[in-house]
Amino acid sequence: MRKYILKRLLISIVILFFVALIIYILMRCLPTSYLEAVAQQKSSQPGAKSYEEWMEQLKATYGMDRGIISGFFTWFGKAITGNFGDSWKFTVPVVEKFKSVIGISFIMGFVSLILEIIIAIPLGILAAMKQNSKTDYTISVVALAGISLPTFFFASLLKLVFAIKLNWFDPIGAVGRNYAQLDAFGKFLDMAHHLVLPIVTLVVISFGSLMRYTRTNMLEVMNSDYIRTARAKGLSERKVIYHHAFRNTLIPLVTIIGASLPGLFSGALITETLFSVEGIGYVSYQAMVSGDIPFSMFYLSFLAVLTLVGNLIADILYAVVDPRVRIA
Repeated sequence: MRKYILKRLLISIVILFFVALIIYILMRCLPTSYLEAVAQQKSSQPGAKSYEEWMEQLKATYGMDRGIISGFFTWFGKAITGNFGDSWKFTVPVVEKFKSVIGISFIMGFVSLILEIIIAIPLGILAAMKQNSKTDYTISVVALAGISLPTFFFASLLKLVFAIKLNWFDPIGAVGRNYAQLDAFGKFLDMAHHLVLPIVTLVVISFGSLMRYTRTNMLEVMNSDYIRTARAKGLSERKVIYHHAFRNTLIPLVTIIGASLPGLFSGALITETLFSVEGIGYVSYQAMVSGDIPFSMFYLSFLAVLTLVGNLIADILYAVVDPRVRIA
């Protein structure tokens, strides 16, 4: 087991290196007008250095005054120590800006993932147990509706009904106007109240896929020979479903859940933008639109790390739920 994890970890490190190289090459291929715009802006400030001096400093800072390979190793050497430079849009260190917005994205992602698992997996099992019944059809229609609904449409619908018509929630923002004057518990309630609609949006548009995947795999497992043998031995249907069938369904479900883990930190760009929640997804979108190369490079590298970590966790969970992986 230890050798297996070490092997997967080493492979992930090699993949990350080449992904970082690709990200750097793509950024180097962008027009240099971004650097020129930043240098022009900074040189126009009172008492600032000249435009040429700013250009030289910016190019040296991001390794753009040398070849692509040598520039990449300069940038990568700083990146692995956590130095991604200063954000051009937010005028603060990239890592500092990231730390200030990642919390809200993690809260939204974590709560929505837990709710998605709690809702989707039991419904998938229920639909499989009652195949071709009214219950199965109803659950399938709800799941397909969630899959088909565009995020922007469903979020706008929630805002129209619950924020504008019923006035139960605020349509935008993660906190209220009086947030700073509240005590710790009051701040928690205020933020929780504002995040209800964004979290509901994330759950509704996401749970359908997991539910359908659970149902499909449960049906496949329940038609297996060993399930028929377990029933022939006289085991209760509950034990057949949850002790035998569901345990084997966990193996493919690990893939889906492992792929969902990066979403805990990568943010929900569309949802955060529609509700004006300043999370990592919303901030990264603003940075990319404004040509903030340092933050964009950090965010793309961050997504690569999250994807590799999610795959690594999925590989480890495979070994936990499937003894055959440990034997191999």
